[in-house]
Amino acid sequence: MTEKNVTEYLQEHGFEKLHLKAVLFDMDGVLFDSMPTHARAWAETSEHYHLGLTESEAYENEGRTAKSTLNILFQRNEGRDATEEEIKEIYAYKIKVYNTYNAETIPMKGAAEIMKKIRQDGFQIILVTGSGQDTLMARLQKFYPGVFTKDVMVTAKNVNHGKPHPEPYLKGLQLANVHPWEAVVVENAPLGVRSAVNAKIFTIALNTGPMKDEKLLNEGANILFHSMQEFCDEWDRIKKYLQ
Repeated sequence: MTEKNVTEYLQEHGFEKLHLKAVLFDMDGVLFDSMPTHARAWAETSEHYHLGLTESEAYENEGRTAKSTLNILFQRNEGRDATEEEIKEIYAYKIKVYNTYNAETIPMKGAAEIMKKIRQDGFQIILVTGSGQDTLMARLQKFYPGVFTKDVMVTAKNVNHGKPHPEPYLKGLQLANVHPWEAVVVENAPLGVRSAVNAKIFTIALNTGPMKDEKLLNEGANILFHSMQEFCDEWDRIKKYLQ
């Protein structure tokens, strides 16, 4: 299946071959088992501010910046974008709620192992996340020491347009100094997959949430796994098709 999917990807975009140099990772739901807590925190924040966002819809909007998510809700409810003051206040409340739920951040099983494999194989690792939390670096260093520095990270603070716009992954390519056919993306969210696909990057989807596989495949994911551990276990088999 991998060879077929690579061939289809190359034909779709008119590329001659894949020549892997960098792997671009999303964070929540990929490196950390944090999406249930994020969805719950968004739902409670929504209830507090009467925004009408459910936990299910929070999953559907995973990958967006807070500003993008809040603008969608304000347009739906009031026919306008949220002000910068409203965004700051509501996002601060959401982070406060998230932190009360999330006493211990849990890394995804297999994530540290696949990072080690990728680095040993000589490929770059880039983080592309819609998060802009100030605690981001400390959390990454705690669970993935030495892997991430600020110069290999694209966050909500570095983009004008969040996922599903291709800008986050295009910036990831720029950081790695590679072309689309020289990278792969690892994503768990439909909007994140769309962002990567729109950037013309080969996209590996991880269905680590409650959604059906079709949600990710219909956005254009080239390969799908059901856990980071499964992806890690298959890495040595699939990497030969990516270089």
